[in-house]
Amino acid sequence: MWCPSVSLSVWANAWLAGAAAPDDVLDALSLWAPRHSVTAYDSVAAGRTGLPWPDLTDSGAVSLLQTLRTGAGRGGSSPAMGVVLPVPGDVRGLPAGTQFQRDAVTAGEALIVASDPAEAIGLVPDYDYPDLDDSDDPDAAPDPCGMSWTVYSVPGAKPMEGLDLGEAEYAMRSAVRSAADALGALHAEAAGSDIEDPRSLVEQVVESERQHSIPDHAPTRALRVLDNAAYIDAIITVSSGLIPIGLNSSADVQTASEALRPLNGVVRSARLAAVSAILHSAWKH
Repeated sequence: MWCPSVSLSVWANAWLAGAAAPDDVLDALSLWAPRHSVTAYDSVAAGRTGLPWPDLTDSGAVSLLQTLRTGAGRGGSSPAMGVVLPVPGDVRGLPAGTQFQRDAVTAGEALIVASDPAEAIGLVPDYDYPDLDDSDDPDAAPDPCGMSWTVYSVPGAKPMEGLDLGEAEYAMRSAVRSAADALGALHAEAAGSDIEDPRSLVEQVVESERQHSIPDHAPTRALRVLDNAAYIDAIITVSSGLIPIGLNSSADVQTASEALRPLNGVVRSARLAAVSAILHSAWKH
């Protein structure tokens, strides 16, 4: 899925490259939560960024931008940040055995900023939700009231280089065919049941991601890869929910699930390649 770390990285990088304004970064973040704050996890991170320490009072969104500018350094000519999208069993780009790694895996995302790998910092977002006691409908899922970004010192870490965008797009074409076949089979199995047309559910999921903007300098190919990734990810999300309902036997459920499982890695790799291409394109203008 499109995530806060991706939004922050592509817009903050564009701002640091002179291709966007600070308000553009804040506008992109506002689509995730109305309020953003930043806190240092450790004294080293505080020393590198100027965040308060040992006072752990949250600083606001402007401090978040300043944290990124300080972490990225000045006078660069290439991206000093990159996104990681870790899952259990695949933690590439994360320093092993650290609290940053554990929290990034829990969140499923993180941002690494390093003008000098020896002084790298990592940021992990976490949603803040209102007190359920204040809700008019206790059964409704509350919207986030804010997002907290925690900054860690991660010496030796550096932004990952994404896959070649051409290779990622080729892999995506194969994945699109496999995903379409899986969706078609599920639709056929679900025919005549009370299950809503999976294709319409996929469109609903994809539409929810289209509200997030991307800087104008983003390469057309990167945008195409992100669109395909969003479509495949939506198929995975919808199919994973409908497979147990639409199929008649546990063997069919297992077969369908195994057909979809490899697509997760393809989607993550393709997104990382596309985001890397977008980050680099900001410094070519």
